[in-house]
Amino acid sequence: MTAESKVGIAAAIEPVIATQIHTSSAGLLASDILVPTADGNIPAYVALPDGEGPHPVVLVVQEIFGVHEHIRDVVRRFAHLGYLAIAPELYVRQGDVSQLPLIEDIRRIVATVPDAQVLSDLDATLAWATSHSGDAERVGITGYCWGGRITWLYAAHQPALKAAVAWYGRLQGEPTALQPRSPLDVAGELKAPVLGLYGGQDAGIPQDSVQKFLFALNEVGSASKVHVYGEAPHAFFADYRSSYRRVAAEDGWQRALEWFRQHGV
Repeated sequence: MTAESKVGIAAAIEPVIATQIHTSSAGLLASDILVPTADGNIPAYVALPDGEGPHPVVLVVQEIFGVHEHIRDVVRRFAHLGYLAIAPELYVRQGDVSQLPLIEDIRRIVATVPDAQVLSDLDATLAWATSHSGDAERVGITGYCWGGRITWLYAAHQPALKAAVAWYGRLQGEPTALQPRSPLDVAGELKAPVLGLYGGQDAGIPQDSVQKFLFALNEVGSASKVHVYGEAPHAFFADYRSSYRRVAAEDGWQRALEWFRQHGV
């Protein structure tokens, strides 16, 4: 495995702000790899400690902007804490969103990505990780924005998960043929406890949908929890964007790590 990534921030982000965090790969094994799936290989970025495993596994699910430098940085942050962290490219069959200048163009591609494909690719990524120094008994997942929604769905799909952390992922929506279910639909099917982290000022995820989701979790006696940062907008963890809120982001990161520890990841 090689060290530093040369991938930048997605072209649709303008401008990138000075708060962007840069985490070194020193002391890590970090590389772009190919993950075998049911219909060919997909790219992924992986980082893990340069030492004997097995290491607990964290699947890192991309934002709508793909596996760009911010997501890669998050992978390295987990690796420095002892995890094998891996972020697969989950849109690769539909197109490369990293160089698209407009969010509308990215959304058009993302709308063509089947949930079934994504869940299958995450299964394949997990299989790769657990056959390359990852501990199959200590598996977690976290995702941001688009990946936050996927995190909830994967927690209802994969019984090997011990815990999950979903950052401001959409909780409900109109079903489509490719995305037939929402987190609200699977609230009673979660196979691992999920911590949801949301912004109270998120214009795209209104608080009434968060409250409706909380009610659904309570109805089934779920161990999952949701924490809302009242003054935070959407994407408050994205340190390279104007939406970044340092206090909420740092608190959310610590809550995420404690959630994983609490549940054996």
